[in-house]
Amino acid sequence: MTRRVGVIGAGMLGLATAWYLQEHGAEVTVLDRRGVAAGASWGNAGWITPALVSPLADPKLLRYGLGAVLKPSSPVYLPLRPDLGLLGFLARFTRNCTARRYRAGLDALAGLGRGAAAAFDALTEGAAAVRRGPIIACARRDEELADLLAELRHAAQLGLPVAHDRLTAAEAREAVPILSGAVGAAVRMADHRFIDPGRLLDRIAAAVRARGGTILESLAALDIRAGGAGVEVLAGGAPVRFDTVVVATGAWLPALARKFGVRTRIQAGRGYSFSVPTDWAPSTPIYFPVHRVACTPLGDRLRIAGTMEFRRPEAAPDERRVRAIADSVRPFLSEVDVEKRAVTWVGARPCTPDGLPLIGPTVSDRVWVAGGHGMWGITLGPVTGELVARAIMTGDRPALLAPFNPLR
Repeated sequence: MTRRVGVIGAGMLGLATAWYLQEHGAEVTVLDRRGVAAGASWGNAGWITPALVSPLADPKLLRYGLGAVLKPSSPVYLPLRPDLGLLGFLARFTRNCTARRYRAGLDALAGLGRGAAAAFDALTEGAAAVRRGPIIACARRDEELADLLAELRHAAQLGLPVAHDRLTAAEAREAVPILSGAVGAAVRMADHRFIDPGRLLDRIAAAVRARGGTILESLAALDIRAGGAGVEVLAGGAPVRFDTVVVATGAWLPALARKFGVRTRIQAGRGYSFSVPTDWAPSTPIYFPVHRVACTPLGDRLRIAGTMEFRRPEAAPDERRVRAIADSVRPFLSEVDVEKRAVTWVGARPCTPDGLPLIGPTVSDRVWVAGGHGMWGITLGPVTGELVARAIMTGDRPALLAPFNPLR
């Protein structure tokens, strides 16, 4: 019988899994090589938007062409360098950028998305860090919002309806006064949740501890050994023993999971963010879909986040990527000086070649993985944690997890 569970990784995936394991009575220990929300979970936009979840392997990305993705200013950037592993990832990624595979991926992710809001609300009930309201998507012209509107229509067909309406430029500026005259069209998407991810994950970590869980920070898991009697995690000093282990280490997941049959390469798709002061603090997040940039109000500052950069997770930040984000939103924001940016952050979002996460048991039923969610770890982390915890503790393995088999 499973009673003691180790979770490796203290981002949203790891902490949500730990919290839901406790709901089933497990004794939980979380290990992280750095600390709570120290990776991709900390500086992202912090939106919970199930209807916008889609596989990164999108045929529309092929429209950019090779010349575009080699430019540091591109929303999707591929630094030109010799890396056979990355080239192999890109070859498999390109093969998945077909309409048929993209639709299949949307269907699979919608299965998670339909439970995402409820799982998030249960995990965060009463948290002051969670705010609710609309998101305003902005563009220069109506036609630049066509892809977004098509996404919303498809989401509704998949059981993820989002109430939305078109706004005139004047209505958009009335809703968000910091928008400039460059905004000529907008869509208001109702009833979303948005958070300061670092603040919220600190609260979830405190809840895990308050319920008797242990969180060991600055402790890197070096190896996992599974046998008939349990699992040992080597993390410095004596091995730590568990009945079951969940690996939720994001872009670093293959290092521990490969020996258990997980062969899918996870590539770091690095995202950047920074914050800027604003005299008028918006209460509504802003989205610029053409540039794939999200702006989230955090008190008297605005967090501006975006880009997808295929580079090693430990590589130094590229200031050109930060400037590209700033340049893309500067024309649309009045009375906001994007040159006064602070708290610049880069996080390694874990991406798979087919755009679908890896969720489930490995060749050992005692070693599970939960990762590879790309840009959607905050949105889908709680429902993933709920499903993984239920499967481990009760043996109930939902069919909707089948497309995310980590051994595929």
